[in-house]
Amino acid sequence: MSLSDTAIKNARGRDKPFKLYDAGGLYLIVTPAGGRWWRFKYRMDGKEKLLSFGTYPDVGLKEARARREEARKLLAEGIDPAGHKKAVQAANRARGAIDTAHRALQSCGQIFRYAIATGRTERDVAADLRGALVPVKRKAFATITDPAAIGALLRDIDAYSAGPITRAALRLAPYVFVRPGELAGAEWKEFNLEAAEWRIPAHKMKKRELHIVPLSRQALEILEDLRLYSGHTRFLFPSNRGNSRPMTKEGILAALRHMGYDKDVMTTHGFRSMASTRLNEMGFRPDVIERQLAHAERNSVRAAYNHAEYLEERRAMMNAWADYLDSLRAQSGAASGSVAKP
Repeated sequence: MSLSDTAIKNARGRDKPFKLYDAGGLYLIVTPAGGRWWRFKYRMDGKEKLLSFGTYPDVGLKEARARREEARKLLAEGIDPAGHKKAVQAANRARGAIDTAHRALQSCGQIFRYAIATGRTERDVAADLRGALVPVKRKAFATITDPAAIGALLRDIDAYSAGPITRAALRLAPYVFVRPGELAGAEWKEFNLEAAEWRIPAHKMKKRELHIVPLSRQALEILEDLRLYSGHTRFLFPSNRGNSRPMTKEGILAALRHMGYDKDVMTTHGFRSMASTRLNEMGFRPDVIERQLAHAERNSVRAAYNHAEYLEERRAMMNAWADYLDSLRAQSGAASGSVAKP
């Protein structure tokens, strides 16, 4: 008999770990502490092997089954899924090393350009290495940009029956469209609700520059509601394992998966692409949009001051964006014959 989400949620830890079987080699180990670990059992070259698919609920039943099918396809082609997983992980580590090399070269270039400007040297030797590094291949993040689909997503978030912390993170994400890690690690001390600003410290930003997020009325309302649950802690979205650390960005992504939005439809990072696409189509200036997205500034002198660049325009844009999202939510509700939430 196949597993169900209800059976998984109702499973309680026993004195010893036990297994809940699905089908096709997939099963869930339930530990005495209540942890739930996905495993896939298969045979390769006459030997029994195991492959881990992660933990529940970060990896839901639907996602675990999809991973099982991917593994079975590899087996049908004579490829060991465990070996394939290690190869992918090695490639990801190599890509990370290339990313680091590019960032290091960029930093060196900034230092030498400063040295030239201040008379400390005559030439940027880092320029000799440009073109020597392997280009970084970027993978596009799945996103939703169709207005009707955006409205439906917002209503799904409103109706999502998660805990108040996770639900607040999902609700806030489209209004601020910061990177997933920046959202998950947000701290109350970074927010000035009276000034309607969120100032993300440089050390938390990808480009190591202070970033200002103007907060719309809608974002402020979400934050005021959230204070009832986490206002006494350091983090806006504390981990369910303790208030001393924030929830993970993977936790927000898992919530989207539980709502039925798989990796090819929507990602947490996709809220950024959604905003970029729609704001450009709404006629806002590209420079203002890029600054709010905290994309890289190639001019190092300008970059030192650009955290506040176009701030008033960005503030107006963020307010207009929030109102636009509300209108899409309302239109989606009208189309489905229901009443939109205020």
